[in-house]
Amino acid sequence: MNKVKRIAIVAAVILTSGVMVYWTDAGTGNDVDVKNHVYLPLNIDFAGEKVPMTLSDVKERMDRELLVNVNLHATTALIIKRANRAFPVIEPILKQYGVPDDFKYLAVIESGLINAVSSAGARGIWQFMPDTAKEKGMEVTETVDERYHLEKSTEAACKYLLAAKAKFGNWTLAAASYNGGMNGVNKQIESQKVSDYYDLLLNDETARYVFRILALKEIMTNQVKYGYDLPKEVLYQQIPVRKVEITANIDDLATFALDQGINYKILKVHNPWLRDKKLVVTPNKTYVIDIPLEGYKR
Repeated sequence: MNKVKRIAIVAAVILTSGVMVYWTDAGTGNDVDVKNHVYLPLNIDFAGEKVPMTLSDVKERMDRELLVNVNLHATTALIIKRANRAFPVIEPILKQYGVPDDFKYLAVIESGLINAVSSAGARGIWQFMPDTAKEKGMEVTETVDERYHLEKSTEAACKYLLAAKAKFGNWTLAAASYNGGMNGVNKQIESQKVSDYYDLLLNDETARYVFRILALKEIMTNQVKYGYDLPKEVLYQQIPVRKVEITANIDDLATFALDQGINYKILKVHNPWLRDKKLVVTPNKTYVIDIPLEGYKR
């Protein structure tokens, strides 16, 4: 048997038409000289907070999430397409609130950037439960559910994350608490007597949570490297709209839509927070409805 140079490889998963991910020992700096394969990055941060990739379990957890997501070809391609439309809305709101840009990838793993509905009752791109949504200032009724309103739900997510950062002192634990809850994460910190996400033993979902964010961040910021070289024309585009202020009840949204030069389906596509066939407006309340400009109907 030929003697080969000792390298600290790892883990490689082969899927049909899939991608291998290799990693090398951070201490030796050795690389695996194999074409058409990608390497697990060893210098990673979340919101400017360094990931301790020298820890073997951390390295393997990152490897797992990167391998899984880089080989979910259709799902990951759809997320990249949707991000072209959603991120320009999310990014300036994160910046306005002083929340790191990396948190847009939290929305990615929560919902795939669609208005998802969980079995537990969480809804929208940011996956808020009803009570938490109301606590953060969103309206949740039979006719209006602002968990489906991208701008307002992003603002609510920022409020939650800022409170979590103030409680835990870092963004990584703030992100973990979005999944495990502030009380749940704090309970584990107190019982285990450690205060670093990467030192905590958590339930499987919360233990994977930050690594899933990191994996999507890595793939989406290095798309060509991971085989997602999508041309601009296939990405989902933002559709220009005009804003219509509503201060009185709308008894029939289908009629309202036709009066605006669109139809009921288009109205609901652009305003998914409208949850009924009518809109009830309380005194001194103003709603803003998006109407796609002429030539941009879909």
